[in-house]
Amino acid sequence: MSRVFYLNRKTKKVEEEKIYGKTGLSLLYSQRNFYSFFSKILLPFLVKNSLASRLYGALQKRPKSSKKITSFVQAYGVNMEDFATPAQGFASFNDFFIRKVKPEARPIALEETTLILPADGRYLVFSDISAADAFFVKGQKLSLQELIPDEAVRKRYERGSLVFGRLCPSDYHRFHFPCDCVPSRAEVVNGYLYSVNPIALRQNIKILSQNKRVITELATTSFGNILYIEVGATAVGSIQQTYTPGKFYKKGEEKGFFEFGGSTVLMLLEKNTILFDKDLLEASQQRLEVKANMGESLGRAL
Repeated sequence: MSRVFYLNRKTKKVEEEKIYGKTGLSLLYSQRNFYSFFSKILLPFLVKNSLASRLYGALQKRPKSSKKITSFVQAYGVNMEDFATPAQGFASFNDFFIRKVKPEARPIALEETTLILPADGRYLVFSDISAADAFFVKGQKLSLQELIPDEAVRKRYERGSLVFGRLCPSDYHRFHFPCDCVPSRAEVVNGYLYSVNPIALRQNIKILSQNKRVITELATTSFGNILYIEVGATAVGSIQQTYTPGKFYKKGEEKGFFEFGGSTVLMLLEKNTILFDKDLLEASQQRLEVKANMGESLGRAL
């Protein structure tokens, strides 16, 4: 089976990820002859028909689902001290999944010229978007034309920078504004619901531009315009927006949340607007994701 490693930003150690549903992912995305049946027959049904994900998401909202919270917390090492509600205090597994963090547990890097990580997750950064093409699968291209349908918007970011933040089911699943900004209306682009785990992305990087996603443009003072994209994935019940378009938001304020499932946040920045933090750049050049929390520094304005 495939193994996934990341650099823990806090401990500075390389750790192996404990993957939720690893056996199923390996079966569905394996290219080996014996398992290709699952990839060819079951995978299209699961990802191209949202019914399966909606049904699984609905099951996580039933009161009975709360019984698995304690074992999940123990198995995946969720630090419940970061959250106001104890594990036994949630009405369902989905309520636990969309839990709110204590403000003091995610301090915000407040310097005006510092861009912060928008969510808890595992991060890759690319100063030049084209460098992301060969990260997961050599020779495959991450198509901005497919990712961003609006040509006028797309052209602003063609030679810019990319931030890739992958959220696992064990992560805090609310996402936030990376700097002071005024957000546009969120545009929904319908698509499939492939997994965004590296096991799947190693087979097809185009998943990022094929999955259902929500696109918002942020008008900022220090970083030009930022394109903020939430990407859905297998078993994601929905992507909920909690912000008001056209309203000014401070860095770290909530933008929305993912209901049950693994997910991804992408941010595209215009050319020559950011210098990423050295540790994030170095790890990304080594093809290694960095596990870090919302509010931590991502880089500074040029």
